[in-house]
Order: sequence, then structure tokens, then C-alpha cells
Amino acid sequence: MAIDPICGMTVKEDTPFKVKKEEQVHYFCSAHCKDKFLSTTPVSEKSKSMSSAKLIYTCPMHPEIRQDHPGDCPKCGMHLEPLNPTGEENEDQQETRSLSLKFWVGFAFAVPLVLLVVGEMIPSFNIDSVIPHRLIPFIQFILATPIVLWAGGMFFVKGWMSLINRNLNMFTLIALGVGAAYGYSTIATFFPHIFPDSLKKMEKVDLYFEAAAVITVLIILGQLLEAQARSQTGKAIKALLGLAAKNAHLVRNGVEEDVEIGSVQEGDILRVRPGEKIPLDGIIIEGKSSVDESMISGEPMPVEKNTGDRVIGATVNQTGAFMMRTEKVGAETLLSQIVHMVAEAQRSRAPIQKLADTISGYFVPIVVLISVVTFIIWANWGPEPRLVYAIVNAIAVLIIACPCALGLATPMSIMVGVGRGAQAGILIKNAEAIEKSEKITHLLTDKTGTLTEGKPKVTAYIPNEGWNEQSLLGVAASIEQSSEHPLARAVIDYAKEKNAKIESVQDFESVTGGGIKGKLNGQRIILGKQKFLEDQKIILPENLKKESVQLQAKAQTVVWVASEQKIAGILGISDPIKKTAPQAIQDLHNMGIKVIMLTGDNRKTAEAIARELGIDDVRAELEPKSKQEIVKQFKSQGAIVMMAGDGINDAPALAQAEVGVAMGTGTDVAIESAGITLVKGDLNGIVKALRLSRAVMKNIRQNLFFAFIYNMLGVPIAAGILYPFFGILLSPVIAGAAMAFSSVNVIGNSLRLRGVKLS
Repeated sequence: MAIDPICGMTVKEDTPFKVKKEEQVHYFCSAHCKDKFLSTTPVSEKSKSMSSAKLIYTCPMHPEIRQDHPGDCPKCGMHLEPLNPTGEENEDQQETRSLSLKFWVGFAFAVPLVLLVVGEMIPSFNIDSVIPHRLIPFIQFILATPIVLWAGGMFFVKGWMSLINRNLNMFTLIALGVGAAYGYSTIATFFPHIFPDSLKKMEKVDLYFEAAAVITVLIILGQLLEAQARSQTGKAIKALLGLAAKNAHLVRNGVEEDVEIGSVQEGDILRVRPGEKIPLDGIIIEGKSSVDESMISGEPMPVEKNTGDRVIGATVNQTGAFMMRTEKVGAETLLSQIVHMVAEAQRSRAPIQKLADTISGYFVPIVVLISVVTFIIWANWGPEPRLVYAIVNAIAVLIIACPCALGLATPMSIMVGVGRGAQAGILIKNAEAIEKSEKITHLLTDKTGTLTEGKPKVTAYIPNEGWNEQSLLGVAASIEQSSEHPLARAVIDYAKEKNAKIESVQDFESVTGGGIKGKLNGQRIILGKQKFLEDQKIILPENLKKESVQLQAKAQTVVWVASEQKIAGILGISDPIKKTAPQAIQDLHNMGIKVIMLTGDNRKTAEAIARELGIDDVRAELEPKSKQEIVKQFKSQGAIVMMAGDGINDAPALAQAEVGVAMGTGTDVAIESAGITLVKGDLNGIVKALRLSRAVMKNIRQNLFFAFIYNMLGVPIAAGILYPFFGILLSPVIAGAAMAFSSVNVIGNSLRLRGVKLS
């Protein structure tokens, strides 16, 4: 018993008037009290708590870094991003606006500074006639200081934090390089007399204010472009979030009203008209339509929906109007789960990232050491003025090195790839699944719902002597009522179509991998596989055995029915092969992958389907535990196994395989055990997933190659290795530009994955 929260009356808990809020269910004595309760609390507690909850921020390069406020990563200095984006534009626009302001202010000060320096270098320009020679260093200082200390001050803060946290990074090098150039020039401006004559030209010490300023502006530009490019990687999630409906037509007591989605409760009745987005997940209770589900399946063809069919929130109703009962709201909807899964996967780390992490850990100290060695060599053996060359080249080494490009190489590809997969109906749980999928050699797949439609139909029935069609179908459908097997629904639907009498069964028992038992009107009924009935000591007529073989040769599953230890007849059930399966298997073979069918069905039926599809191997008449053992067997032979399935019985095998693929139409247990989930249970989705994994891993290798080659060539050139042979030295300004754009190039290459073709 419960208490009505509005009127205080005692209410039975089986009352039809109830509302679920958070984990609590409220019961009402009437629709009036229920409506009054809803009107006083238009927004669910869950919605309120979600809206008021603090965002968690994390680093794209170091997902283990998490905090409840925005800021910079203590390891690499990158700007932290929301862990679970809400789709609001201001989440990543604030950083972009800040960098944009600093860039344009810095650019405005840098232009006259560069012109001033160029004017000094060109005699015909005669800058001395405009500005007194002795004031030029101080004007350079005034122009450079806002750029270096205000616009570029964040680099010094991040560099200092890297020293405090003992995580040397790109900003350590920037702070050292820019700081050295600016500090040296400042001292030379205010205290020129402390410098030896060897460092002076025309009684003046060379200044590097313009180098420090231009390097800072270029690096800010690189950071700005990087922030803009990085925001593109989250477009997949934002696109998904943008698909959600904002309002719904709520029907209460025959009265329709428009409400916000947050006001809709589980069990509410909603009306959906043609052309509208379906508000939430639920079941059609009245009407029919065709629904565009491409946003979750990636398939453009609309799906016909009738009374009793499930519909998914954010998909688009096309042709007809219908009424639906809401089953899932808030974070429980499929769209919310997809967004959460994509966000989690984008933050995960692929095993290949360990290589970049290891190198990055040694990178900065090695660069600092190379800079010191460069300074020593040029200071002792370089041309005059030696100290000037030593300072310039040492600074160039610090500036050009970019560990950020190494660090971004993997996570950027993963972020874009996972988002691309989500748009095609491929939900990837973690980055490890992407890396392992590329190496797959064997695909082990279930039959029902993967290779076949998963909508079996009774296509043949042969009663035994003394039985007729009606009695055979009535007995079979009566006992199948309590079964959850996919074939049970086919038998029941066919019996209803033939108007067979369906009655209640007592003492129902299901034997996994065999069949079912029960009592009907006091008679013991057994239904299942041939072997199951033989194990029950039931004698099978030879004529029905022959009929059974013929049905199996036509790829039909044969179900035997017995009453009181005597055969009542057999049913032939066929499950049509999916239209996409033949081409998908051909594509898998072209990829060099062997396809093995695992099924609990009869061997002859399985072999008939395998022949039609060109499958490499068949393992039939399997018990649920056998699938896991077969996965172990293939792995022991050196195969790299991907397992695809959709049932509870597939979960152990999915977990055992290197990569498990669950069909979105399957059970929660199967989906939880898999590394990849296909929203549409289709073998073609596996082909797309494998193509995506190969594209992502190729992209990662391209990024790592670029980052490695860039640093391997850039650092020695900055150190002056080409000077003895070609007289070429790398200006710190050029080094700054190269460093700034190296990360942008990595991100730009990663963004190409958004257009990768999967079909």
C-alpha cells in the first residue's frame, strides 16, 4: 500500500495512476491527483539534478586528469575540455575568443615592431631621421612587452607549472626560448654597458625583441588554430545532441498539450505527427508510420512501424501519425547512451599511445640538453660574434621542438574516428577495440539476427499420424507461450494466423540448448531439437526423420513436438538471410578475414546457409558454453578473433574474443561484454567497423610519422647542423612558426577521418 502525495489517501500499488521520479515511484488515487502532482513539479528531479550538476573537465591528451572546473592540464598545459559535452556553444568558444583577442592585440603591436627593426636594417629607409637612434631599443621594449608578458603570459605560467609538477612539456620549451630572447634583449636595452665589445655592432648590442614577439604571436596563432580544429572533433557529439527533440505533445485524459521534454515521465502517452522528431524512446500503442532511423543506424531507408513496435527518440516520423507510450527518459534513452559511450571512447587511450607517451617523457629534457650543447659549441667554436650565434641557435632549438604534436597524434585520431563511427551506427567502447580490430584474422559470428533477419517464420508443418494441423499448432504454440526463444514467436504468430487453439501450460521448464517441457491439460508436452527428444527416450518415426532432413537441406530449422512420449509432428521454421550478408562476407574475404558461423541450430540447416553465403567454416548444434571454448581454440592457434553476437549466451564469447561486437538489437549483457556495438544488427556494420579501424590506425601512424620526422629534422637544423655545409641558419622566428603549425597539421590530418568512406 502507498500514500497519495496530493490527497493523502491510501492507494494500492497496482493502481494505474503512478509516476516514477528518480528512484522513487509515486502512486495516486486518480488521474486528477496525478495531473495535479505533475503540474506542480513540471520538471523531473532527475532533470533538475542533471542540469545543476557540475561539469567534469579532462585533458584530450591525458584523460586521467579530471577536475570539476575549467583550467589547464598539469601535465601538458593543454586547455581542459568537458568530459560529457552538453552541446552548448560556449563550452569551447571561451578559449577560442580569448586566444583570438590575444592574437589580434599581439599582431597589432608586432607589426610596428617588425617595421621598426626592418627600418634599422635598410639604410635607405633612414629611420634615424624619424626616431632618435638611442630611443629605438626602448620603443622595441614597449612594443614587445605587452605581447610577451600579456598575450604570451600564459606560456610562462604553463611553463612554470610544468616545472612545479615535474612534467616538462611544450610550454617549458616555449617559456625558456621566448624568455631567454626577451630577457636578454631587456638587459641589453637597460644595461648595455655590461656586455663585451665582441657582442656589439656599431656600439650597440643586438636585440631580439622582434623574435620574442613574433614567436609569441605565431605560437598564439597556432594555439588558436589548434583550438578551432580541436573543437571540430566534438562535432559528432554535438550533432547527436542537436538531434534530440525539445518538446512533445503530451496526452492526458484525452487532452493534448505541448510540454518540454524534461517534463515527460516514463509511462506518459505522447502523440507524434508526420515530419516530427520522436521525442523519447517508447512503444507505439496506436497507429502506424515509417520512421527515418538513419541518425542511429546510418541506413537511409525508412523503417515501417506498427502498433507494438519500439521507436527511438530523435528519429524522424515520416508518413503517419501515432500514439506512443514513453519507456525511457533522460539518461536512459538510446541517444543519451550513445552520446555517453562516444564521449567515453573518445577519452580512452589506444595501446599505441604508450609509444608516444614514453618518447614524450624523455623528449623535453633531451631538447634542453641539445640546446645547452648547441650553446656551448657555438660559443666556443662558432664564428664571431660567437655568443650571439650561441644564444640565437640555442633559442631556435628550444622553440622548434614540439612534444605536443607527438602527444596529439593518437587522441585526435581516436576522437574523430569514434565520432565518425557513431554517425554510421558504430558505437566503440574504447580505443583499444579500434587498434585490435585492425589486426583481426577471424570473424566468428552467430547466425540468427546477424546473418539472418532474426524474424523467423513457420514455413512447413507435418503432423504425425493421428494429429492434424490445428492440434499440432495448438500444442506447439501453447507451450511456446512461456519461451523467450526467437523461434517461439514465429510458432505463436503462425498458430494465431491459422486460428489454432492456444491454452495455458503448467510446470513449464526450459532446457538451455535443447528445448522446453510442460503440461497441457494434464499431458506432458516436449518441444525442441531432434537430439533433445531422443535424449528423452522418445522414438522418432522414420518418415518424419526423412522429412526433417529435406527441410534442413532447404535451410529450415526443424522443431519436434511430442505429447506423452509420442511424436505429434514437426515444424519447419526459416529465417531469411539478410540481403546485405552476401556482399558483407565477400568484403570480409577481400580484407583477408575468415568467417566462421557459430550456431545452436541443426548442422544441415547451418551448412545450407553457409554454402549460400560462402562462409569458410561452420560450427553447429552448439551449447552456449561451447562458443567461448571455440573462441579460445582459435586464439590458441594464433588467430586474432572478433566475435559477433546478440544474446545473453553470446556474452562469454564476446568477452573472450580480442574484439566483441554486439548487435544493438541484442541484450544489455551482450552489449556490455562487447568492445563495439552496432546500432543496426547487420554484418555490413562489421565491415564498416573494420574499415574504420584500419583508417583510424593508418591516420595515427601518419600523425606519429609526421611528429617524429618533424622533430628529427627540425631540431638538428635549428642547432645549425647545415651551417658548415651550406651556411644556413634557422631563425627563431621561423622555428616558432614551424612549431606552431606542427600541432595544427596533426589535427588537420586527423580531421580527414570525418570524410572516410565506410561503405
